[in-house]
Amino acid sequence: MDDEDLLRYSRQIMLPELGFEGQQRLRDSHALVIGLGGLGSPVALYLAAAGIGQLTLVDDDAVDLSNLQRQVIHTSDHIGLPKVESASRLLERLNPGCRVESVPRRLSEDELLAHVGQAQVVLDCSDNFATRFLLNRVCHALGKPLVSGAAIRWEGQLTVFRYRQGEACYRCLYPEDGSEELACSDTGVAAPLVGVIGSLQAVEAIKLLSGAGEVLSNRLLIIDTLYPQWRSLKLRPDPHCPVCGDA
Repeated sequence: MDDEDLLRYSRQIMLPELGFEGQQRLRDSHALVIGLGGLGSPVALYLAAAGIGQLTLVDDDAVDLSNLQRQVIHTSDHIGLPKVESASRLLERLNPGCRVESVPRRLSEDELLAHVGQAQVVLDCSDNFATRFLLNRVCHALGKPLVSGAAIRWEGQLTVFRYRQGEACYRCLYPEDGSEELACSDTGVAAPLVGVIGSLQAVEAIKLLSGAGEVLSNRLLIIDTLYPQWRSLKLRPDPHCPVCGDA
């Protein structure tokens, strides 16, 4: 790192849990962000600002006026642009030292395997169960940590899957058939909520990549912002899980 980098990241380097070595690990890291909506916006912004060396952004959608209430990485003059292009433009201005790769399409399983294989951490900022289940299978197969977030109405959830022995995976929590699909377009979402969950996803990724602190693995954090309370639930692996179970 040069003098400009030392100044840019000085407030993080001052943290004893991170230091120069942790900041260098962030600089050498590659994070894969799936979804550039309400969750992906703060995730991408804070990871780039924190000094992650490379970000790969994946989203097949374009910026719409209805997104701007909560998807803070996009602006009114970017309406109609692919979300990954809109996000890349802002991230390049925010931190030119962060290399950004944009993938403006939904990935096949083979493509996802290739991208996950190149990253040190994956952040699930998607808004549908099909993508979440696929990401879980791929990350489990490759042993790559997955930071999973979700937000709807006034409530959000957050957890980290490391796919270690005795730890649950996403499929342990939700059945692949019959999971209720909720969308912001149908139920609404409070704008700051996705900022809270996305920011916490970024924190967990930074801890994973730098080695600082303790990550939120084998626990599910549930946040209710309407009647303020935070709950942490212990997760137990399902021995019959088709992804990580004994079978």
